Amino acid sequence: MREVSFDRKSIRTRLIMAFVVTSFLPIALVNIISYYNTSRLVRQNVESMTNANLEQTKVSLDVWLDSYEDILFQVYTDDDIVDLVDKINAGEDVANNRQMLRKTLRGLFYTKDYVKSISVITDSGELVFYDQLTASTTRTSWMESISMSQEELYHEISSDNKTHIMPTGEKVVFGSNSCYLFHIGHRIIDYRDVDKQCGVVLVSIDEKLLEEICSTTENGLNFIVDGEGCLVSCAESEKIGQAIYSKEAGEGDKKAAYQRIAMETGLLGETELSIYSVHDEETGWEIVRATNQEELISALRQQQQLSGLIIVLSLCAVVLVMFGQVSRMTGSIKKVVETMRKAGKGDLTIRVEADKTRPTEIEVIAEEFNSMMDKMKKSVEKQKNAEIAALEAQINPHFLYNTLDTINWMAIDKDEYEISNMIGTLAGILRYGISDSNGIVKVKDEVAWLKQYIFLQQTKLKNSFACHINVEPELMGCSIHKLLLQPFIENAILHGFEGVEGSHTLEMDMGRKDDWILIRIQDNGCGIPEEMVREMNEGIFRKTDNKNHIGMENAITRIHMYYGESAEVKIESRLGQGTVVQILIPVDDETVE
Repeated sequence: MREVSFDRKSIRTRLIMAFVVTSFLPIALVNIISYYNTSRLVRQNVESMTNANLEQTKVSLDVWLDSYEDILFQVYTDDDIVDLVDKINAGEDVANNRQMLRKTLRGLFYTKDYVKSISVITDSGELVFYDQLTASTTRTSWMESISMSQEELYHEISSDNKTHIMPTGEKVVFGSNSCYLFHIGHRIIDYRDVDKQCGVVLVSIDEKLLEEICSTTENGLNFIVDGEGCLVSCAESEKIGQAIYSKEAGEGDKKAAYQRIAMETGLLGETELSIYSVHDEETGWEIVRATNQEELISALRQQQQLSGLIIVLSLCAVVLVMFGQVSRMTGSIKKVVETMRKAGKGDLTIRVEADKTRPTEIEVIAEEFNSMMDKMKKSVEKQKNAEIAALEAQINPHFLYNTLDTINWMAIDKDEYEISNMIGTLAGILRYGISDSNGIVKVKDEVAWLKQYIFLQQTKLKNSFACHINVEPELMGCSIHKLLLQPFIENAILHGFEGVEGSHTLEMDMGRKDDWILIRIQDNGCGIPEEMVREMNEGIFRKTDNKNHIGMENAITRIHMYYGESAEVKIESRLGQGTVVQILIPVDDETVE
């Protein structure tokens, strides 16, 4: 047989060249372009989700720390604690007062998980604490783990009225118990003399709380570094509390340190990691996430090589397989991206539907996204509940302190029967307000409580105003959220009648308007300037002349939280002619148990 030579002009060569040019090369080119485009989309989406994860972690961190500051607030504003600290500072029966203060701290200890110690340092240098790790009453588990002495710690915290956050120090070890602790502290405030130096209080919290907030996943590791370059929290790291870079380090040195810490944990392998970070302004900490994308990129590369091999062996099969593969991959990515875009517009219920035909890498992204959305929804619900609790907490203490102060003066000026009557009324108010403060009650119960509150205010102000409450009988059995109207009543009494001569009258009418309850609260007091009324209707509340309307602002916020944006609050007022507040909420005929 004669050997066939390669001839550029032969039909075979031309067909091969035409086939290569018209089929193989375009398909190969499309395959390569598709590979890089898919890789780019995956990287962008992973980066977008990672940044969203960091932002959500930052929000969760701030919300959780705010919730622990409530314990701090209860201690540094408690009058009984202030009195005990004053006695200790004065050297009055120090041993007994230390024991009573320690017992008080113990009563607050179990209100939150992860709290390991609550400590008070008095102005006289006494240290009183309740510590979970040690039964000692003279030595705390944490004092030696931080870089500051007791005197330095006291000086820093007592220098202002801010909450101070002390980052994680060295590991605390007591017998078989060990943990890392970080601390929040605040100056103790005596509201009878706010400039007086009494002492400081510190709440020591287990670093495991930060690990739980960071929520390390299989292909990602979250950790926290403070502004001094010290590692505050990291899963399975013995370097917590140590400096991983200097304060003057540049961005390159910081990323190198983050790489080193992430690789030393051994959770993400030994390949090059992608580093992302976000700065938390409230704490001054840097929240860092290290991810291993090598597995994802490697899987994409292997799939591309397999596609190339199939093209060489059978072009027709490759064309079909590549068409199906590319269409399937881009279609899966498109579905994930479309879902992400809907989520970006605020729909936290959106999820990527399961699809067994979807490539593993894209399925991993879909599962990660669904997991992130579940966590985000839970975090938003927790934040909402925390905001509601914080708003209500701003009302009750303020009312409590003012009322108790009034009763105190009445005890001096009036006989015990009137005081007994006021105390009984106050007990009923507190019992109603403290028990399930987010709960729903019948309108008749809320109105009865308001009448008790108004009775106290009338007694306090020597019956300087009259009050009339009119409620349509059919509304008495309807449901309403507790403590919803009191701030508007309080604002009218405390601010509306101030400095106004003549008879003062407060009226509240509640009637039904179709499927809505219309509540109208009116006073004939001093009124509010027109510009301020406009701002308040727009949701802007400013402090003027040493007065603020935080109660009204909180109440309006709660109304929208409970009933949505369809609920309305409208304020009308003229100087010298009084103020009218109109509230429109949906009727709820649901029976309250």
